[in-house]
Amino acid sequence: MRSAVIGFVLGVAFLQMQAVLPAAWPLCGLLALGLVLLAAVHKIPDPYFRSAACVLAGALFGFAWAGLFAHYYLRHELPPAWEGRDITVIGTIDSLPSYSESGVRFTFAVEKVLDQDGQPPPVPQRLALGWYQADEGEQPRVQAGARWQLTVRLKRPHGNANPHGFDYEAWLLERKLRATGYVRADQQNRLLQAFVFSPGNVVEVLRSGLRERILQALPEHRYAGVLVALAVGDQRAIEQPDWEVFNRTGISHLVAISGLHITMIAGMFAVITAALWRRSFFTGAALPLLLPAQKAAALGGALAALCYVALAGFGIPAQRTLYMLLVVALALWSGRITSVTHVLCAALAAVLLADPWALLWPGFWLSFCAVGVIIYTSAGRSLAAAVENQSLPARWRQGLKAAGSTQYAVTIGLLPLTALLFGRVSLIGPLANALAIPLIGLAVTPLTLIAGVLPAPLSTWLWRGAHVLVEQLALFLNWLSLLPFAVWQAPLPQAWTFALALLATLWLLAPRGWPLRWLALAGWLPLLLDHGNRPAPGEMWVTALDVGQGMAVLVETAEHRLLYDSGPYYSPASDAGSRIIVPYLRARGIAALDVLLVSHADNDHSGGALSVMGSIEVAKVYSSLAPDHVIARAAAVHERCHDGQAWQWGSVKFEILYPDLEQYPGSAAAKAKANTVSCTLKISHGQHTVLLPGDIEAAQEKQLLASHAGQLKSTVLLAPHHGSGTSSTAAFLAAVDPQIVLFQVGYRNRFRHPKQQILERYQALGSTNLRSDTDGAILLKFGDTISVDTYRSQHRRYWYGR
Repeated sequence: MRSAVIGFVLGVAFLQMQAVLPAAWPLCGLLALGLVLLAAVHKIPDPYFRSAACVLAGALFGFAWAGLFAHYYLRHELPPAWEGRDITVIGTIDSLPSYSESGVRFTFAVEKVLDQDGQPPPVPQRLALGWYQADEGEQPRVQAGARWQLTVRLKRPHGNANPHGFDYEAWLLERKLRATGYVRADQQNRLLQAFVFSPGNVVEVLRSGLRERILQALPEHRYAGVLVALAVGDQRAIEQPDWEVFNRTGISHLVAISGLHITMIAGMFAVITAALWRRSFFTGAALPLLLPAQKAAALGGALAALCYVALAGFGIPAQRTLYMLLVVALALWSGRITSVTHVLCAALAAVLLADPWALLWPGFWLSFCAVGVIIYTSAGRSLAAAVENQSLPARWRQGLKAAGSTQYAVTIGLLPLTALLFGRVSLIGPLANALAIPLIGLAVTPLTLIAGVLPAPLSTWLWRGAHVLVEQLALFLNWLSLLPFAVWQAPLPQAWTFALALLATLWLLAPRGWPLRWLALAGWLPLLLDHGNRPAPGEMWVTALDVGQGMAVLVETAEHRLLYDSGPYYSPASDAGSRIIVPYLRARGIAALDVLLVSHADNDHSGGALSVMGSIEVAKVYSSLAPDHVIARAAAVHERCHDGQAWQWGSVKFEILYPDLEQYPGSAAAKAKANTVSCTLKISHGQHTVLLPGDIEAAQEKQLLASHAGQLKSTVLLAPHHGSGTSSTAAFLAAVDPQIVLFQVGYRNRFRHPKQQILERYQALGSTNLRSDTDGAILLKFGDTISVDTYRSQHRRYWYGR
């Protein structure tokens, strides 16, 4: 079984790496072949060949199963012709609504599409919708399970595509959401039925009600979102600074419904069920004569785990724990003895059978590998002395020793995987977890759940007590997170350094007596000493990140880093800096920027600057912002950009061509919109030149032609103002004459950038046009020649649909 499951995982993983999804009929053939081989493998006498055949059969089955699964959910696609058009749908809200200052987001199960132009549009069965605050009226309150008629405007699944970034399109596919959009202001929008009965809707209503009760009981309490996360698995109310503290201290796995919490609840209900079952003789029921107490306890624990996992929204760690508990319960009920590795493999297979995309997410690997490490470091080791003959203090010492050994093993065992997935490891994690695990697992979570079934004011008192405990824990965690050695930061490792560190870890955690275990530390050295991939001396790399409708360009030389603009501000909880730029810099091992240049104050250029400056050391900030602007005040060194500023890093020269100093306070331009003072940067590398003009428009292009007519010719041009109709004049383009043009634009952005006439103007020049909305992040490497790569071509996956 274990060999077949290993093959199954490999097959599923290989399918998820494909750029093009194989046709359905060949996949059916592979599925049948895998099943036939798996049925016949027991007849192979040689154990090694039998194991190899099991792996092969499992791989064929896994590849075909994941492919057919993908075909099933990809068949519902919104045709491109229906993007951006008003469509009226009837359906139910089948998720917890997420409220923000701008509106509410929810998933919508479509039941009916009203005819348009004589026929119903082909709309996917599930939609991710936003209903934003309208100027003319109050935002309606939507509830899970309610049936609505809504007029929506949709688009196909699309997300920012950057190296080491979150794959939003895969996330949508995993949740069977095949279109996204927003509710239009329309008189046809109306509530048809307050609640539509279904098991899923009942669960969502219970989750929603419990969330509202907690938030109403703890108004203005900072960590109310933590209690909501522990109760119903909804983490959206936790503030971003708190997440940073939890991540730095290594306890983020506890601020959710994790396997530890589910096991605790299942164990508690199993103990209570067994105790009551054994004592049923006092009632005259004699239940143990009908069913053994052990089986009743297993059933009670499994049902409690199932209810809690449903309340949690069926997250991957929760699923893994539930399936393992169900396997143990089934083994006990059937009277069969099963090994812990078989239980783990059965849970692994169950998760991937239900969700082949689960292995794309870090939680899957961390969850199963943590259990695997515990099994590896405990199974088959020498047993402790029988506890029944020990005193209570001795039992406590033995329990603490076992807990400490387990924490040590998990911390060391997951170090290479954590470095691979996140590029950083919490060094104070073991200490933080030593306090947080018992406090959250044995006090905060039980109090939160017990309060959920009690009436007010009892529930309010318990929730406030749980909040006080979380508050005190957070004070300690904040202090820990500020320690200079709290986190070890490193670039994401290469395949060979990760494999070597993984082997070294297995060697180090081997049983006592294993020869030369201390030599395993040498296997970590390549991982610890890796400084990431950087330009060679004399080279320059330019990366235009995909930040949606905004700009963010990273320029790298062998020794220096410059970031031109910082992308847009999305919401109070996120911006391009925290969501895209900082994760990319950390994954590359870039801990500091020599220069951050913010071209002007518009949100889509400056929105992520504070997040970048708060997470990455920035030596100097150039901008056109006023000295009292919040970004200028947050900078260690701030200087307004102006024509004539220049510096050189090795063989690369940087020059600011615009604006002039007179463009600033007191001038007519200073009173106009921010585009009029957008900093224009020219970068020269040998015979190649890059021009980054920000959002300058026709008038500023004319000024550049007047002041720098002979200096504008460039190999690469970042299209001014995202390719708007107010920029890229014919005279300016004739002077620049770019070979490559970069358009940083959002998919189907409301400004319709780049304009068609502007694209045609560039095409007439014979330039190569690259767009972040269709190509993702764009990487240019300057040496003797220029190499061009785009993320979507390098990392193409079948769910991109392009």
